[in-house]
Amino acid sequence: MDDNSIIESRKLSQQYAYASLQMHEAIARKAGFSGTDHKYLGFLLQKGKLTAGDLAELSGLTTGAVTGLINRFEKKGLVKREYDESDRRKVLIVADYEKIVKILEPFYRQFREESEKLLATFSAGEIATIQSFLLKGISLMKATHNKFKE
Repeated sequence: MDDNSIIESRKLSQQYAYASLQMHEAIARKAGFSGTDHKYLGFLLQKGKLTAGDLAELSGLTTGAVTGLINRFEKKGLVKREYDESDRRKVLIVADYEKIVKILEPFYRQFREESEKLLATFSAGEIATIQSFLLKGISLMKATHNKFKE
């Protein structure tokens, strides 16, 4: 790959990241959240139950910031704190999946449908290449995050 292709690919990657940030920020504000808060709900939706420490690790936030985040979500009835049945000292943050989806799904419905149509325009081989790039990119970003997080 030549230098111009690398530079152009980096620029496109940055534009993709910026467009994603703008879209999520706009959706979050319409749904009554800050851009980052609504993304952190995604961690809870994916994982189901997390400790505050787990959420801090996933999000990169400090434990103090995570406590504030959980308090905001709890006030809105989006999560609740539960004691772990196997270790009563451990507190789990449990998402109200249905309530969160009910709030966010209308904002993502069209985007999800259009994304599916877009993916359908690619061959299986092209999709495999896209997935490979994304997985390797995620791995690189996680490694970079881990290098600088402390």
